[in-house]
Amino acid sequence: MSTFKLRAPFRPTGDQPGAINALVKNLKTGIKHQTLLGVTGSGKTFTMANVIEKNQKPTLVISHNKTLAAQLYQEFKEFFPENAVHFFVSYYDYYQPEAYIPQTDTYIDKDVKINDEIDRLRHAATQALLTRNDTIVVASVSCIYNIGSPEEYQNLSLEFKKGQFLSRQKFLRHLISLQYQRSDVDFKRGTFKVRGDLIEVWSATGEQILKFDFFGNQIEKISEINLPNNILKADKEKEVKQARVFPAKYWVAPEQKLGLAIKNIKLELENQLEKLKRQNKILDAERLKRRTNFDLEIIKETGYCHGVENYSRHLEFRKPGEPPFTLLDYFPKDYLLIIDESHMTVPQLNGMYFGDRSRKETLIEYGFRLPSALDNRPLKFNEFEKKVDQVVYTSATPSKYEIEKSKSVCTKKNPPHPSSVSSTGQALKGGSDSPPLGGARGDFCIIQQLIRPTGLLDPAIEIRSTKNQIPHLIKQIKETVESGARVLVTTITKRLSEDLSEYLQEQGIKAQYLHSEIKTLERPEILKDLRLGKIDVLVGINLLREGLDLPEVGLVAILDADKEGFLRNDTTLIQTMGRASRHPQGRVIMYADKITQSMKRAISETNRRRKIQESYNKKHKITPQPIKKGIRPSIVEITKMPKGALKTEKEYLEEYIKELEFKMELANRNLQFDEAMRLQEQINKLKRATKK
Repeated sequence: MSTFKLRAPFRPTGDQPGAINALVKNLKTGIKHQTLLGVTGSGKTFTMANVIEKNQKPTLVISHNKTLAAQLYQEFKEFFPENAVHFFVSYYDYYQPEAYIPQTDTYIDKDVKINDEIDRLRHAATQALLTRNDTIVVASVSCIYNIGSPEEYQNLSLEFKKGQFLSRQKFLRHLISLQYQRSDVDFKRGTFKVRGDLIEVWSATGEQILKFDFFGNQIEKISEINLPNNILKADKEKEVKQARVFPAKYWVAPEQKLGLAIKNIKLELENQLEKLKRQNKILDAERLKRRTNFDLEIIKETGYCHGVENYSRHLEFRKPGEPPFTLLDYFPKDYLLIIDESHMTVPQLNGMYFGDRSRKETLIEYGFRLPSALDNRPLKFNEFEKKVDQVVYTSATPSKYEIEKSKSVCTKKNPPHPSSVSSTGQALKGGSDSPPLGGARGDFCIIQQLIRPTGLLDPAIEIRSTKNQIPHLIKQIKETVESGARVLVTTITKRLSEDLSEYLQEQGIKAQYLHSEIKTLERPEILKDLRLGKIDVLVGINLLREGLDLPEVGLVAILDADKEGFLRNDTTLIQTMGRASRHPQGRVIMYADKITQSMKRAISETNRRRKIQESYNKKHKITPQPIKKGIRPSIVEITKMPKGALKTEKEYLEEYIKELEFKMELANRNLQFDEAMRLQEQINKLKRATKK
């Protein structure tokens, strides 16, 4: 049985030991809900890594945005190099959902651009959960969306053994039924190629190539090559006695059940056609009939079709309205859930169902989809809650939901500590009622972690008028950059972030904007460039808030701080200001012409924490020290590294160049000259980078 083994060059300090002990004690006594109120930079991720090691249960970590999820994935990957740490987020670089606008009679077909690397990581995550008990998955809120039955996914996987009697043709049919495609030229993830009696299968996870040697109707030999590094060295190929092949896609219907599923879909189609005709929607009925029959023909022939997820209720034999299968169903019943930045993540989990339903109801009404398409959906929030066993909410500004949940379970289990929550439900009160520093009490389920291991304080705050704010901002940026620090600037709109970034560049400042339209895997690269000094100023909106670990940032400038609303409420302001708390000279400038109630609460809470931190430092004779944190490889780089071997960036680049050269040679042999030229350009850029 594999166990979680934490590897870190440091030990818990400050508030961390007390918080870890309290969280673990509550988990072992069966407490279902806890909240870790940890300030920015206090090491909440390291605290939770210690909790995972002591708890020894598969763990799901949910984050509200992909940028933060990528950062958490990298951190947990470093903390648990010997365990299965995986990444599960929406795999769309671009997503235009299917929709119909009745007012203008406009149908918008589903248009998506799937990121193949993220799709690979999703398959790796689900397969790890089904085969290992030492798995950590870092996910976005897309983890509550329908991905198909884990039981069917497991049952459909096929195990082949050395010496097994099986005809070559039947073996190929098995692969095709699992949605693997034959590709003797463009061999890649989710495909297989045939060379006489040798069949090679590239797994859906992209992590290995399996080779099956046939002699007549018998599997004579099975070999595997672990990827990516082993693809460069043939001597790394090893012979195995058996190998399991998982489906290449989700929603693959078992062949023996496919006929019944199609029959049920046809029955629903007949009922819906009658309903539309009674409503005199002849055109809509004809449209639905043609679209559905076309899909069914393809499903019948191949077991799959474009938009097959809309038929998932029938393919999985679920009842109408029954919750879909999600990533949560791939975990055992007693897993640990960590909801990171819960004040943001919980509302997102709560709202996903309603937006999805309203769009599909219109499609159904006008004959574009069957009513069962409604059951291809995210979980309702109450359904999500039923699938949760034990949960720890982590946030610097926990909201009313998690505080009330945590208080209620502890009230039932044990008398709560006298600490209380402010009227806004966002912070524990200070003063004599406060729990001990860190609030590390096993009899209370809202645990404070206010002390940073390095003794750093919450940032100093300055309020400036909006008059001549840009010239003043530029002056502050230049002074900060000259001192060797970086700058974050938050705006109200995407357009303003782009325009301001461009204007700063014109002033000779290395600036870059960051917002939701930047591709998922590009965002960590931009943050990495900021830390490396390739960028001095990052301008953004909401992506510069929770959890971003940027110790080089010495100044956070908040434009339009007095514009009351979601982007400038007290929670947002506290989180945004927290980005400057990892630097010894960290400071915040709010540009505002008045002090709003949100500003007042945010400043008051920040000053409360700063006072506690100063008192702790004085008592323990601590001098604040800058955080020394290595710049880790990007998420793409880290997934390509061999297990347990996080390397320096230069070492990785050299290995990656070798892999690209191998792929370029392969492209040339296959006469794919455009691809070969593209790879050569990429190799040249990387070689120049290694010489710097």
